[in-house]
Amino acid sequence: MGQGGAQRPSVYDNVMRQFDKAADLMKLDPDIRKILATTKNEIIVHFPVKMDDGTIEMFSGYRVQHNDVLGPYKGGLRFHPSVDLDEVRALATWMTWKSALVDIPFGGAKGGIQFEPAEYSPRELERITRRFAFSLGCSIGPEYDIPAPDVNTNPQIMAWILDTYLSMMPPQERNRSVHVVTGKPVGLGGSLGRDKATGQGIVYLIEQWAKDSDFDLHGATYTVQGFGNVGGWAARLLKPHGARLVAVEDATGAIANPEGIDPDKLAEHVKVHRGVRGYARMDLIDHETFLSTSADLFIPAALENQITAETASLLDVKLVAEGANGPTDPDGDLILEEKGIDLLPDVLCNAGGVIVSYYEWLQNKRSEFWELEEVDGKLQRRLLVAYGRVRDTARRVGTDWRTAAYMIALSRLERVYKERGIFP
Repeated sequence: MGQGGAQRPSVYDNVMRQFDKAADLMKLDPDIRKILATTKNEIIVHFPVKMDDGTIEMFSGYRVQHNDVLGPYKGGLRFHPSVDLDEVRALATWMTWKSALVDIPFGGAKGGIQFEPAEYSPRELERITRRFAFSLGCSIGPEYDIPAPDVNTNPQIMAWILDTYLSMMPPQERNRSVHVVTGKPVGLGGSLGRDKATGQGIVYLIEQWAKDSDFDLHGATYTVQGFGNVGGWAARLLKPHGARLVAVEDATGAIANPEGIDPDKLAEHVKVHRGVRGYARMDLIDHETFLSTSADLFIPAALENQITAETASLLDVKLVAEGANGPTDPDGDLILEEKGIDLLPDVLCNAGGVIVSYYEWLQNKRSEFWELEEVDGKLQRRLLVAYGRVRDTARRVGTDWRTAAYMIALSRLERVYKERGIFP
């Protein structure tokens, strides 16, 4: 995917700009502001892994734990060449705001390994994953820090981390520790609905936005950037509404069809070919043409900093529903506001993943298994309560939805710190 501008802004700088804007507006307590502006722990591990040909390669892995005042650290692990301390620090901070916003008892963390997983065999990928989990050691734990899938990771990766972690536990502790990761395969204690949770959450919020805006989703058009787990599920779950997918972009390129692209068939193609390129002999379009595609809804579900001062002006949509973390930078936000484009911010819009991770964690702790209807129902209710809070706060304060979402999250954290006090 293209990147507007010569120099990519620091993701963490963007997080802090968003934080400062909300903190100023709500007059956040200056002492608590200092705490929340700083991560708690930053773990970097370098570890060797034997390749299939017998050679040794070194890898760098990260785990940043931002805040745990509300509960255990929680956040995904991504395998991607862009993973570095700045990015992981930003993602961990967003996780703290997200959990606080949707009122679940988790803090924020994030992690990953800096490499391109597509360049390694399945056996090498397993060894890299297991060695990373071993290197993290007691930096993760079922009541301390709970990883989950993110970019280029999936239930299989979580299964390897689970098995490695449990192998390091005393035998009598193993069955009490299966909630050390979420997003596991269902047979290993995963939750029904976890695979589609983020995409499902996006669609629940789009439905509510459409209701509030008196907008009919039947016949609506939408574009999706990133067709992995999040973008793929969001696209497929919008299809039954009679909405039409007209353009898709991922790392392999972008395709468009004004008549509509079948998201279910495209998902099958992506599964086999690892990208949208080559689907149904469609013409590839460039990044700017994709962003300029006229549609009702745009779901950015890829990487950070896609909607910037340079690219936001290209958008011709009514709503941006952020499936990715940080797809819009602060300058992009200003342009969306000027253009009158509605925004469902990432800390609200993609919170379905962490909410259902919480439900998986609870099921494991209680030795329970919930039916899909129960998981989806609980997810929808929790998200719509948060949506209502953000909408009402934005109206009351006269600010944008992202800042309103931050204010709600920061208020909750501020209240807890004031009640608990600072040790000693």
